[in-house]
Amino acid sequence: MSEYYIVNQRDKAILRELAGRIAEIGSDPVMDERRGLWKKLNALDMERPLIMVETWGVIDEIIPLDTLTCEGQWARDMERGLRDKVFWYEHLHDDVVIEPRITYGNCVRSTDLGVSDVKHYADNAGALSSYVWDAPLKDLPADLDKLHFREHTFDEATTLKHGALLEDVFGGILPIVKRAAYWWSQGLTQTAVFLLGLEQLMLAMYDQPEGLHALMAFLRDDQMRTLDWFESSGLLTLNNEDDYVSSGSRGHTDLLPQSDYVPGSPVRLKDLWGLSESQETVGVSPELFEEFVFQYQLPLISRFGFACYGCCEPVDSRWHVIKKIPNLRRVSISPWANVRKMAENLGRDYVFSRKPNPAYVSTGKWDEDFIRADLRETIQATKGANVELILKDVHTVNHQPWRLGRWVEIAREVIGEVYGG
Repeated sequence: MSEYYIVNQRDKAILRELAGRIAEIGSDPVMDERRGLWKKLNALDMERPLIMVETWGVIDEIIPLDTLTCEGQWARDMERGLRDKVFWYEHLHDDVVIEPRITYGNCVRSTDLGVSDVKHYADNAGALSSYVWDAPLKDLPADLDKLHFREHTFDEATTLKHGALLEDVFGGILPIVKRAAYWWSQGLTQTAVFLLGLEQLMLAMYDQPEGLHALMAFLRDDQMRTLDWFESSGLLTLNNEDDYVSSGSRGHTDLLPQSDYVPGSPVRLKDLWGLSESQETVGVSPELFEEFVFQYQLPLISRFGFACYGCCEPVDSRWHVIKKIPNLRRVSISPWANVRKMAENLGRDYVFSRKPNPAYVSTGKWDEDFIRADLRETIQATKGANVELILKDVHTVNHQPWRLGRWVEIAREVIGEVYGG
């Protein structure tokens, strides 16, 4: 392994001390209570709306690099992740479960699709910024001959070395558990946009429909082969605990894996949560969305035990299409969705995964009345439904991390107003 993974004794001591704190946090009885609440929500038997805050977008403001004490790069990365969990527990007080363990995944290497896009980023001093890219497919359907299916290989040696390093650093304090995630979404359209270009994708629905259908069919088949490979290779791991699922939630459930799963046997796709979405086609009509996107997503997402749909796109206009997913369990309700309409559509049959507007905690002026009104609209419209509030895609808090914890407090106050107690 490279120099990146070298850990000196001082760094090891720092990490082990932090691991001890995570062990204490994970043993707090509140974690058992939270697990139970998530399981009830995911079983469509919610006790109360659950709250979760994502911190990755503002990690530089929560745990600045100059506050880290480790020296080695791997150790510093681990330190930052552990300190983030401590901050979460001590300051946010949302419903996230912090498990007393360290997780890692299998090392899998994949080839490209035969072509690649070249991205050109703005110079923004290392911060998140916009970019443009050179789409490699210039002519449909002629350029489709440039594409080939991806191939995947399992790097067992690297995986074993990583596991051994974690055992050496954290052994005896926290268990080391393999929980691998190999993809985020079965959505396909982000890949299509990078290959073809966003404007070209939209125009192709009219100018080159046969070529676009061929591209989407290729991407579907490539992803189907990928799913088959991971399943047949025995590399899948369960995601039914504190695992990130959907577009921001957690997977706690007793309903997965399937009842016929034998513990210790290879995990199957039908034992897992899966996600599909199509944020890139937000401006596409429901009819064109179904024709050029959804029909290619459906056979992929249907292979999972529970399906989640959506991220930042408003799904109210295409709900009549999305609800055709037979295993659908969780639906993302973005800041741009019609909350009341979707509350009526979902009822108690799905998890209403509400994503409040993150700009309300990022703006220069902190306006609690505005935040409260935004949350109240959701909680009132969805009373009695299975609701989660996920504050995500926050990319600044104006260097005031306390805003995240205060947002949670306001959310709890609004829930108390509507539900009582």
